[in-house]
Amino acid sequence: MSSAGAYESAPRTDADKSPVAIICGGGAFPAAVAEAVNKQGRPVFLFLLRGYADAALERYPHEWVKLGSLAKYVAARKRHGLNEIVFIGSVVRPRVSQIGLDWRSLLLVPRITKLFLGGDDRLLSGAAKIFEEHGYTLRGAHEVAPDILIPEGLVTNLKPSPREQTDIETGLSLLRAIDSFDVGQAVVIAGERVIAIEGAEGTEGLLVRVAEMRRSGRLKLAARDGVLVKVPKPSQDRRVDLPAVGIDTILQAKAAGLSGIAIEAQGAIVVDAQQFVEEADKQGLFVVALPPATRVSP
Repeated sequence: MSSAGAYESAPRTDADKSPVAIICGGGAFPAAVAEAVNKQGRPVFLFLLRGYADAALERYPHEWVKLGSLAKYVAARKRHGLNEIVFIGSVVRPRVSQIGLDWRSLLLVPRITKLFLGGDDRLLSGAAKIFEEHGYTLRGAHEVAPDILIPEGLVTNLKPSPREQTDIETGLSLLRAIDSFDVGQAVVIAGERVIAIEGAEGTEGLLVRVAEMRRSGRLKLAARDGVLVKVPKPSQDRRVDLPAVGIDTILQAKAAGLSGIAIEAQGAIVVDAQQFVEEADKQGLFVVALPPATRVSP
């Protein structure tokens, strides 16, 4: 696992045409990754998570699984010649009793239980190591589908003001400072004041909370005040949980009364970057893609 936040992937060759295994949660990203991999001339095999994955993904070679179906993952690797595996899509963090342990994963119950004692990065990185021990090579979605990364130079018509730029820097400093606690990847800052920090509710829940505080009068800010800063944690294993943004993020930020969003170029994924920018312009929000050098490793 990477301790500096930037994972150095093993070299790959253009001759590698083996299927890419994709464990699919909810949302639009699993389909976007599968399509991008196919466009590169590589087949895919999807593990569709029950209760999360879109049934429309059945158009690809697939198998329906539960999170704890380790025996199925191992058997499919041998049956379909799978080497590389990707985690992508939204999954609400379950309890250990809800992950559907099979006979193979039952052997790892003490280890799996310990993984749940901490934040999401610890859980996901630990799960990734288990897959690696069973013959898979873990890849980040951005490694097999680089086009889904936020590009450098992404800009909207609106730009952050000097005050908003200061808020962005405040948000970055805060996220670096709390990295060791494995909390969230996003904060809302307004006037150098910390308004909200992402927790277990995710970015959507964070923005809903800000919107509710404004509606109830508990948070008094001028209209269109505040910035969402969403970037990878410095020590994060980027193969398993890169920040994701989309049209919903724009609409939720607007509903929360914010003026803009700051993300990291090459450090967040999006289904369609151009559409994302166009929607931000339409809604009157700025989006700024911070240069990768902005991230400071611990």
